[in-house]
Amino acid sequence: MRFQGFKVRRMALPVLLLLAAMGWSPTPAVAQDTAIFVVVTQEDNMTQGMAMVLANQSLDQGAEVRVLLCGAGATLALSGHDGELLQPREVSPGQLLNRLISQGAQVDVCAIFLPNTEWTEADLREGVGVAQPPEVAAYMLRPSVRYFTF
Repeated sequence: MRFQGFKVRRMALPVLLLLAAMGWSPTPAVAQDTAIFVVVTQEDNMTQGMAMVLANQSLDQGAEVRVLLCGAGATLALSGHDGELLQPREVSPGQLLNRLISQGAQVDVCAIFLPNTEWTEADLREGVGVAQPPEVAAYMLRPSVRYFTF
């Protein structure tokens, strides 16, 4: 038995080298220039939460993440509007958004949100900016950007 175990261990390195040569990795590979653009327009707590969960997962896996909050979805950008806690992790969409911001994701409200509501820039949570349409359009047109809307 001992000899067979030695044989298996001895074969493990060549097998792992072969898998690596074929492009296999134990974690998902993300191209260095992969970027995702997450647009949230829904006010629904679970929809916002899932958008933030997927954005955080993408960031954790090496993607550049940018979030644009528009319409009813832009209420998530307001200070103190965290949403309800979601199961199974007992975390709110606002807490997940704060994590994105703290990890370097760019988060903005649509350029037309503040001028068409009662809110001002002072009402936005820390780290949330106001989108500039020419710059957002240039970002959207980058070939490496994947666009998701919630």
